[in-house]
Amino acid sequence: MPCQTAAVTHAPQGSTHTKPDVMILDTASLYYRSFYALPSSMTAPDGFPHNAIRGLLQTIDRLRERFDPTTLIAAWDTDWRPDWRVELLPSYKTHRLADPTTDEEDEPDELGPQIGAIHRILTTWGIPVVGVEGFEADDVAGTLSHLAAKSNLSTVIVTGDRDFMQLVDDATHVLMTVKGGMDAWPLLNTEAVIERFGVSPIQYLDVAALRGDPSDGLPGVRGVGDKTAVRLIQQFGDLAGVQQACNEEPLIKPLTPRLAGLISDHADYLRTAKAVSAIRKDVPIHDAKKLLRQPIPTSPQKHEAWETAVDEWGVRRFAESAMKERS
Repeated sequence: MPCQTAAVTHAPQGSTHTKPDVMILDTASLYYRSFYALPSSMTAPDGFPHNAIRGLLQTIDRLRERFDPTTLIAAWDTDWRPDWRVELLPSYKTHRLADPTTDEEDEPDELGPQIGAIHRILTTWGIPVVGVEGFEADDVAGTLSHLAAKSNLSTVIVTGDRDFMQLVDDATHVLMTVKGGMDAWPLLNTEAVIERFGVSPIQYLDVAALRGDPSDGLPGVRGVGDKTAVRLIQQFGDLAGVQQACNEEPLIKPLTPRLAGLISDHADYLRTAKAVSAIRKDVPIHDAKKLLRQPIPTSPQKHEAWETAVDEWGVRRFAESAMKERS
């Protein structure tokens, strides 16, 4: 008998009324957003900026207020540029390297120490910070949401990364951190993905392969932008259908002889790009099923270490507010 999955309440984009069993944070996406959205004049007692920490804690506070999830998990980029993805596509995230001879990510000097502090504050609070060597936070979130659905649990993933659209289904929705405050962030179910992007979640990966993604070092097919990629997938159903149509006569619009030739010439790249962009659902996560049912602590699990961290960074008020029990 097929596994039944629990659905997050189907609500229009921007809805404020839903209570998922599990909320997964794309943590790097959120702390980068806070770092650039808030001024560096927000500082710890020693004068060092704490804008990313403060912003992330305030985001968690508002997310809990709005959605009241039972479980909160922070997906972590233990390996932001896994070797297996680089072997498939050497250009993968190369523009984000601090030094081409190393594998360290280029990040602002004022952010690095805050990332470590975020990890300390969340772990001493008792929020699972889940990262696995050889995989990105995307893969961690994909695996956890997949396991949650199999356990009849609903999930909301909070991210600014469009790649997560491929994970949306009846049990998993995505809260997109678009420009503006949280009230403007759309909560995307399958219907909302189709309305917003023109294709279904299953088709989104094919659009991304054709279009490319400069932020990840995926060049795409030359001459194919977002609108053309969407029209191709709408017309032919999936990437395999587009490639088959390129070899048939007469060509069907929006294909042209030039475009069909370019897509055929990029066959190897397209196969690789899909493999690189596909979010994994098979990451080995220790005690994953237990994590998915872990309530959010309303007091720090490592009290002394938590107090040291929040006081050192001057964020006690924001950490306490994020932690407080919801009615």
